[in-house]
Amino acid sequence: MKTTLASLSLVVLALSASRAIADEPLTFEQHVRPILKAYCLDCHGAGEKIKGGLDLRLKRFAEKGGKSGTVLVPGDPAKSLLLQRMKSGEMPTTEKKVPAEMIAIVEKWIAGGAHARRAEPMSLPPGIDITPDERAYWFYQPLKRLEPATFAPADRVRTPIDAFVLTKLREKKLSFQDDADRLTLIRRASLDLLGLPPTQKEIDAFLADAAPDAYEKVLDRLLASPQYGERWARHWLDVVGYADSAGDGVADTPRPYAWRFRDYVIRSFNADKPLDQFVIEQLAGDELAPQPWTNLKPEQYERLVATGFLRTAPDPTASKSGQAEAEQVVADTLKIVGASLLGLTVGCAQCHDHRYDPIPQADYFRLRAVFEPAFNPAQWRGAGQRRVSLFTDADRAKAAGIEAEAAKIQTAVNEKQQKYVEAAFEKELTKFPEDQRAGLRTAFHTPAAKSTEEQKRLVAAHPKLNISGGLLYQYNQAAADEIKKMQDGVNAKRALKPVEEFVDIANEVSGQIPLTKIFHRGDYRQPKDAVQPGDLTIAAPDGKRFEITVKDTKTSSGRRLAFAKHLTSGEHPLLGRVLANRIWQHHFGRGIVNTPGDFGVLGERPTHPELLDWLATELPRQGWSMKKMHKLIMTSSAYRQSSQRTPTQDGVDSSNTLYGRYPLRRLDAEVLRDRILLVAGRLDRTPFGPPIGVVEDFVGQGNAPDDKPRRSIYLQVRRSKPIAFLAIFDAPTTDLNCDRRIATANAPQALMLMNSDFILKQAGYFAERLRKETPPDFERDRLAKLNVKNPRGAQYAAFAWREAYQRHATIQEVEIASRFLDKQMEHLRANVKDFELAALTNLCQQLLSSNEFLHVD
Repeated sequence: MKTTLASLSLVVLALSASRAIADEPLTFEQHVRPILKAYCLDCHGAGEKIKGGLDLRLKRFAEKGGKSGTVLVPGDPAKSLLLQRMKSGEMPTTEKKVPAEMIAIVEKWIAGGAHARRAEPMSLPPGIDITPDERAYWFYQPLKRLEPATFAPADRVRTPIDAFVLTKLREKKLSFQDDADRLTLIRRASLDLLGLPPTQKEIDAFLADAAPDAYEKVLDRLLASPQYGERWARHWLDVVGYADSAGDGVADTPRPYAWRFRDYVIRSFNADKPLDQFVIEQLAGDELAPQPWTNLKPEQYERLVATGFLRTAPDPTASKSGQAEAEQVVADTLKIVGASLLGLTVGCAQCHDHRYDPIPQADYFRLRAVFEPAFNPAQWRGAGQRRVSLFTDADRAKAAGIEAEAAKIQTAVNEKQQKYVEAAFEKELTKFPEDQRAGLRTAFHTPAAKSTEEQKRLVAAHPKLNISGGLLYQYNQAAADEIKKMQDGVNAKRALKPVEEFVDIANEVSGQIPLTKIFHRGDYRQPKDAVQPGDLTIAAPDGKRFEITVKDTKTSSGRRLAFAKHLTSGEHPLLGRVLANRIWQHHFGRGIVNTPGDFGVLGERPTHPELLDWLATELPRQGWSMKKMHKLIMTSSAYRQSSQRTPTQDGVDSSNTLYGRYPLRRLDAEVLRDRILLVAGRLDRTPFGPPIGVVEDFVGQGNAPDDKPRRSIYLQVRRSKPIAFLAIFDAPTTDLNCDRRIATANAPQALMLMNSDFILKQAGYFAERLRKETPPDFERDRLAKLNVKNPRGAQYAAFAWREAYQRHATIQEVEIASRFLDKQMEHLRANVKDFELAALTNLCQQLLSSNEFLHVD
């Protein structure tokens, strides 16, 4: 991860540097300081000690130099030691050297006079300062709501979104594509919102509805469906790194109650819980739930289970207890918080000031101080100590009552069993001489701790006399059967007891508020200065960092709740943009910022910054309602347009970053699996509950059990055992979290569709469904025109097309499919008993593996 990030950063800086050489005069602040920050300031300005007395934070300091004298001579690269040490590789002393492209920037800057954009101060306080250029970066600016441009009715500007998109298109002399046809539109909307295609009944109703608001009614119906929450919860679970196991190496310890958080997300989205409340509950639900946490009320449970958001990070302490492991959990949790809510890679400031973004190391630890009362590595609590029982007093009373009844019956069973054992013992004893019986009886009835050596010898010498309840069947089968029947009754009685369940939470321990200190180079064994809890300095538009007043109540410090309310105030420059971008991302396949977890310098710039800010301000205006934002986006012409490509657009915007057409998208892995199960007639829509466990196939790959065809969101997510079908179609591995899935196309995917047991079985189920459900008169009149050997086979093919693709097959498609079936049946007739079913299965497999099935347009 770190290596990848470093490599990416080199590429980004090098590209920006190359553009700078060609396009504009170079300045210290804009072009050189980022290079020095990435490669030099850790030793020469950012640390506690400035090596060699050389401070490179300002151009003025570089000219002043250090113990070796000046390192910067404006206009003379040959005399500038700064440049020469970079070229020779002497500096930096680490393995990470300055790339040649960046050295060229420094050289050109020096040769051009080593200019600065503005007058520099005479001195700076220790550590990294946030420069005016860094503060001016677009992401840190207050949200700015611009009014969209106006257009003529013919331009199809249905919403303000269209005005912003069309403005960018017109700059390139482009426009929207025509609207998609109605069939495409309902299929697109259904797959988008539900992750399932529409039924034929829903399609027919929409196509027949001539009302102006017919499409809006479809959206309302989809948004009211319980399947909506199941689809959109998957997006958020990716972001937070949800898994049903701890990820602690080979053990990969199960998290038996993690699914409760998954269900919380589904319920929240179905209920259209305002996103500000959604965020607050996840960050600080325990601080909102009044104690005591016994006999939990629904609202208490909902707030507590929400804090599962803070329990998703991999947890090596599940199998290895140590402060280093606990520190890793805290670090990973902060990375998830940073990426999901702040849109920044805050973890890069754990060991030193962030190399590229204006996040000092002190800010990282201020953010850590917000969460440390709940995650204190020095007083670490394992998973079992972070659970709340869902048992109520009524449950306990019921369990106690049942146990009392069972215990009474158990006593009777034990007494009867002992009588049978004694009888068997006495019967066996008769096989010994009468003068030995008394001694043997005493020896076997005396507790081992009180036995004499002689008694111990007798017991050891006569094992057949050592009769217990478990061995009773050897001596009296009828008695053993009677006891077993009685014991089964006891067990059945005890099975009626309510089972104690738990919910995993994040919470604080009263009176244990740790003092957060900055760790030197991120090493917890080297604590330095203490810090107060607060937000990132750069997130304060006025430069006044948000800090939380330290307090300790009987139950909580209140830090996370204060931070959550600050984030969701509607004024925070980061959160609104991040959330709005995520909603847009899952409707168009890419975000307005296409690095949704990194809006910083290394991330991509927004393609439509004005639109992003408009959406970010619209979100609180819509009551933080995600469903209202869906409808706003999905009623736009930008969303409703065709995905048809044109040479004109491809010549100007081949990657479609301007949204001049709807993007053709490959289905997410879970949607693909669910769609296959639906078409096969097997999808089990039972909601909620514990996950369906992963099973292994004959080669050790993880698979979902065939007898439990639930929706994919209910499958167990094992970090060490991903489900092969989902993984190969780019489901995230949940090593930490996933902000953006990258859709790939590769040979293993084709092989999976050709050979996997899952596909072959579902194709078989689909074929059986065709034979059972294809009406005798299905499209009889239209298909009568065909010249085919097997008219019923043509009907099967036409019905298969409709069920798989939600459209009517063309006559040519039916002809091709019919010929395929004829050839398959001819080939299989001699060796396969039900050759028609086998042929249909092969046809169904082709449909389930086709591009049309795998994509949404």
